[in-house]
This record gives sequence, C-alpha cells and structure tokens, in this order.
Amino acid sequence: MSKKSQALAVLMVSTLAFTVCFMVWMMFGVIGIPIKKALGLNATEFGLLTAMPVLTGSLVRVPLGIWTDKFGGRIVMVLLMALTVPAIWLMSYATAYWHFLVIGLFVGLAGGSFSVGTPYVARWFPKNRQGFAMGVYGAGNSGAAVNKFIAPALVVAFGWAMVPQVYAAVMLGTLLLFWVFSASDPAHLVPSHTRFSDQLRALKEPKVVKYCQYYSIVFGGYVALSLWMVQYYIGEFGLDIRTAALLAACFSLPGGVLRAVGGWLSDKYGAHSVTWWVMWVSWICLFLLSYPQTEFTIATLAGPKTFHIGLNVYAFTGLMFLLGIAFAFGKASVFKYIADDYPENIGTISGIVGLAGGLGGFVLPILFGVLVDLTGVRSSAFMLMYGVVWVSLIWMYWTEVRGTEVLGRRAHAFRLGGSSASPSLQEPA
Repeated sequence: MSKKSQALAVLMVSTLAFTVCFMVWMMFGVIGIPIKKALGLNATEFGLLTAMPVLTGSLVRVPLGIWTDKFGGRIVMVLLMALTVPAIWLMSYATAYWHFLVIGLFVGLAGGSFSVGTPYVARWFPKNRQGFAMGVYGAGNSGAAVNKFIAPALVVAFGWAMVPQVYAAVMLGTLLLFWVFSASDPAHLVPSHTRFSDQLRALKEPKVVKYCQYYSIVFGGYVALSLWMVQYYIGEFGLDIRTAALLAACFSLPGGVLRAVGGWLSDKYGAHSVTWWVMWVSWICLFLLSYPQTEFTIATLAGPKTFHIGLNVYAFTGLMFLLGIAFAFGKASVFKYIADDYPENIGTISGIVGLAGGLGGFVLPILFGVLVDLTGVRSSAFMLMYGVVWVSLIWMYWTEVRGTEVLGRRAHAFRLGGSSASPSLQEPA
C-alpha cells in the first residue's frame, strides 16, 4: 500500500473510531432524560449527570496527547477504546444517582480520543493539508448527532438501559476495525529523550492560553449544548423525545460534519480570518437565542393589549443550525493555529487545548442547570454563552486584529495626526 493510500485509510478508520467515541461520550444527552424523570432530578443535578463523562474525557487529554507523541496513536487509541467497553456495558445496571456519576467518569475516557487521533492523523499529511485532515477527523464530533438518531429509538422501543448495551457492542466492533485498518509510522514519534516537563512547558505561552479560551467556546459550547438541547426542546416547546432529538441534531450534525470544511477554509484563508468570523456569527446567534419568551401588556386607546415576543421552534432551530456551522468552522480553525505554530508538538498542545475545551463542556451544563434553577429562565444558558463569546472577541481584537497593518500601525499613525501620519497613510497597499 502506498504512503498516500495508507494515510487515507488511517484518516477514514480514525474518523470512524472518533465518531463512535463521541457518540458514547454524549450518551447522557438522551438517556439522561428518562433517568432524570425516574430519579426526580432538578436542573442542576441533571447538568452534573450529563457533565460527568465530559470531565474525565477532558482531564485525560493532556497525558493522552503526550503518550500519542511518544508511543504512537494506533496503540494508544486501541487501549483507550478497550478500557471504555466494560464501563459502557455496566451503565445499563446502574440504579442510584451516584452509580451514574461514578460509571460516567469511566465512560468519559472515550472523550479523550480526540487528543489521540488529532496528532496521529495530522502527521500522515503534508502541512498544507493538515488543516483539512484534522477537520475530517474532527467531523467525528457528529457522533453527537448519531447519538440523537439512535438513542431515542432505542429508549422508546426497549427502555434507556438498552442504549449502553448496544453502544458497548458498537465500540467493541469499531475497536477491531480500527486495529485491522490503521497503521503505525515510527517517524511520527517524538524522540524518546523528550521529557514530560519539556512538553508541558508550552503551558506558559500566552498563545496557548488564548487558543484554550477559543476552544472552550467552539468545542466546549458545542458539547454543552449537544447535551442540553434535547431536554431544552422538550421543556420549552413541549415536544416528545424523538422529535426533540431530531431537531437537536440540526445543531449537532453540522457542528460535526462541517468541521472538514472549516479545515479547508483555514488552510486557504488562515486560522485567524476563519476564527474571527466564527466569533462574530456566534455572537449574533447567541444574542437572538438569549431572548426569553416574553409577554407584555401596554395601555392603548382601546384598552390594554398583550403582546408576545419569542422565538418559535422553527426560528430557534434555524439559529441553532447556523450556530452549529460556526462552531464547526471554529473547531477546525483553532487546531489550524496549533498545526501552524507547533508542528513538532501537536500532540501535547492539542491535548492542552482539548483539555480546556472539554472542561468548558463539563462546566457549562452544570452552570446551565444552576441558572435555570435560580432564574427559571431556560434561555439563560444562551445568555451565559453570549457573555463568554464577548470575552473571546475582545481578547482576539487586542491580541490579533489590533496588531494588523490596517487596525494597528496605520490606525495608530492616523491617531497621531500631523505630518508623521501622512507618509504612513500614503504607503502603497
């Protein structure tokens, strides 16, 4: 098999493995609804339930990225998937709230697969195609949408306990396929003399911290909303679980599949340009999604009249679809930053950034639940996300946009005025 064919095989089978891992990771987004009803959980407890797998999947990302650099993605991915199978199966036997929390921690290991596959796949491709390759692999995020298609049907037909049993079998089958069709290349390994402390030194770099903040929105927000949306549709619009899951997939599916397009755009136009537009589109969508269902009464000549303002299910789903596309492009563009700035240390940096994104996906569902319990307003989840996006836009402006030729040096010269400004403004483009 030629090197090019081998690279494509690795990309396809790795993307399949990541899709299944992500499907398992997002399992509570659907089965958490009947569990919530059976256990009588409030919104905060439900948020914690859905977030537990995300916590483990986040915390293991840094060590998994480092081990991938050192030992190779193939063996690390196989061991990771094998460890999750027993935990997924045991989930069907849980009965108490603490059972679900503890087992969820072990199921969450599947979420660490991103930090394994990203450097594993990227190193099989030349630099000018790494954004696309990582985007294709990252399209495995669509496992969140696959979960919304499969799990509701299983819940309605057989009960929620059937879902983890089916998912355990699917994970085992995927593991075998990955082992057969994947490959290893010793040239992709980080030299053995590289120390753990050397790889973690990147944590001190401001750029890495900034990329972590970006990713906590586009990935952390994606994970959190994927977990939250099914029950949101049920509560806000009174839908049944299958219809709610289908509409929620309008966010999850483009948020995963279109990541490959985001990788291509990042290769062509640069990570900065794509990320800048992603943040603005997200800001607009979240502003509109934040507005709660509102009724107000005004005095008119004919007497008091009551008006209603709020998104209907169609407008809401349309905005969520656009937000999913923006997040898909953003997830790819952030990792294009990493591939450009840290080509020799992709595994470690992707692990660190992935950790930040995963922690965002862990914290946000809990905060969503807390806000709903405190305010009684479901759209408070989007209000929180809107504020977080504001932070990224401001940070990006001061560290990247303001330093460009147009908004930086020339704008500064214009503010100075006088003769010193004129030459700068008259320079050819």
